[in-house]
Amino acid sequence: MIVPEDSKADRLDRWLAGHLAESSAMVSDAEETGKSPLPLGTSLSRSRLKNMILDGDVTVNEAPQCDPSASVRGGDAICLTIPPPAAATPQAQDIPLEILYEDDHIIVINKPVGLVTHPAPGTPDGTLVNALIAHCGDSLTGIGGEKRPGIVHRLDKDTSGVMMAAKTAEAHQVLTDMFATHDLDRVYTAIVWGLPQQRQMTIDAPIGRSSRDRKKMTITEKGRHAITHLDFTRSLPPLASVAECRLETGRTHQIRVHMAHIGHGIIGDPHYGRPMRSGQMPDNALRAALADLRAFKRQALHASLLGFAHPITGEEMHFTTPIPQDMQDLLTGLENALKARGHL
Repeated sequence: MIVPEDSKADRLDRWLAGHLAESSAMVSDAEETGKSPLPLGTSLSRSRLKNMILDGDVTVNEAPQCDPSASVRGGDAICLTIPPPAAATPQAQDIPLEILYEDDHIIVINKPVGLVTHPAPGTPDGTLVNALIAHCGDSLTGIGGEKRPGIVHRLDKDTSGVMMAAKTAEAHQVLTDMFATHDLDRVYTAIVWGLPQQRQMTIDAPIGRSSRDRKKMTITEKGRHAITHLDFTRSLPPLASVAECRLETGRTHQIRVHMAHIGHGIIGDPHYGRPMRSGQMPDNALRAALADLRAFKRQALHASLLGFAHPITGEEMHFTTPIPQDMQDLLTGLENALKARGHL
């Protein structure tokens, strides 16, 4: 690519990041270098370009340039090559997935309860990333220099539902920006403690990390802006309600923290749930139903809808999934118990 004559002097990495997608020429001898030319129109982050420069993948006026801060000026001829994606650090593992949609750029799944999204200390494998590497194989073109899926959002281990990942660097960048600007439609179904005073409400309360327990989030003035829109669609008095939670923002544990904040924590949530006590129940039937709710093994939270514009084609896409069987069984059992004693 040729730097326009009227261009001001700029750092090499910054100029590449700003102008790569508009490059008019790309020169690479892939056979001699064992590298593949970067396709025109490809976007790469500045940090990724900096690493490529340091690795010797850039020449300026046919001379290698390994300094990301080197100046480029009008008339300079810049050649950029990109190495083939390195093998992913996480290993491929044949873990069954329920795939809702897949093409060359993205994959959408219905994540089951118990599946961790990404390898981490204590969970080095058996994750969604390991499963996607095995399933997608060579269709992963490389994100950040590795042949791996691009995780653009996460669901907690014990939260089920619709989740998507990018298969290409271009899709990953667009989706990352989309999540950063909250330009998506995300709805979660939650079974929560108690009955709200109104059917619909909006919680606008900033969320930050707790100073008492760094593994937990809390409402704090120093936190990040967080908004959740609630619609309580079903009542199971006096014990529980079903809430449809639409995210306007997407903070860590946002729904779990916001529901606890208004006194309707999610049933089964080990950190924020605040279960009812049996002493609050007027008869044995309710006490038995309460015991079933308190025994639920995970937070009763399901990502039921994800809507977005396809990162490459722009097509509007919406995916919905019903609540999993354990949540349905919980509701059915509670409803039957309440009906048997005339509470419904």
